Amino acid sequence: MLDAYYGSRLTRAALWIFSALVLVFLMLPTLIVVPLSFSASDLLEFPPRAWSLRWYEAFFSSAVWMAALRTSMLLGVLTSAIAVPIGFLACFAINRLGGRSAGAIYGFLLSPSVTPGILLAIGLFFILAKLGLVGTLTGVLVGHVVLAIPVVVIVLYPAINRFDWAQPQAARSLGAGWFRTMGGIILPQLGLSLMTAALMAFLTSLDEAVISIFVASGPSSTLPKLMFMSLRDQIDPTIAAISTFWTLLISVALLFFNLRERRQTP
Repeated sequence: MLDAYYGSRLTRAALWIFSALVLVFLMLPTLIVVPLSFSASDLLEFPPRAWSLRWYEAFFSSAVWMAALRTSMLLGVLTSAIAVPIGFLACFAINRLGGRSAGAIYGFLLSPSVTPGILLAIGLFFILAKLGLVGTLTGVLVGHVVLAIPVVVIVLYPAINRFDWAQPQAARSLGAGWFRTMGGIILPQLGLSLMTAALMAFLTSLDEAVISIFVASGPSSTLPKLMFMSLRDQIDPTIAAISTFWTLLISVALLFFNLRERRQTP
């Protein structure tokens, strides 16, 4: 009895230690980048010999960086606004169809997530070039939506499968219209999953660089693309400040969502 008890405690302790080591390993690059962003040196050096906010000032005072930031934020919002309804309707169709056809549609929707990013970017480049959309905000948005739809489907599909579709059918039989049924029954129960899908689509768009490198140019250039191009051409400590700001922005978004989720969960 005691051997089983202490063995169980030892297993839990080992699991906690292993999880902590994995977390430290994953967080280590971020923990190094943050001090670099406050360095006063013209080069990336760790640990910094002097501290300064000059690189944050360079970022926020640069018209080029600010334009790219606005473009990335706009693309993130538009990607969520487009990918979530498409993913919701696709999951609803899969749920209603069932069988092999549903499995085929599900696999097709997830295919962009398992296709190498460089191949997907090259394919999108040729398609968008035929349509004259290369270098436009619309073209970049199409690429981001293609990548965000699999994420939305992965989040929404389990929730839609668990949903009791007899409720909207009963509401419809009692005379409720589609808009009232959607707003009064479906959205309140699937709201948390829809918010999660929207947040994941938004973060997917913010983090996308490969498609933007191939498709975006000029005013449609995103912040990740400019960061990549800046590192390719020269070592600019402004990148460390942007990375820290980007990490803080995403962390705040996730924290806000988690707090909202806890308030809504009974």
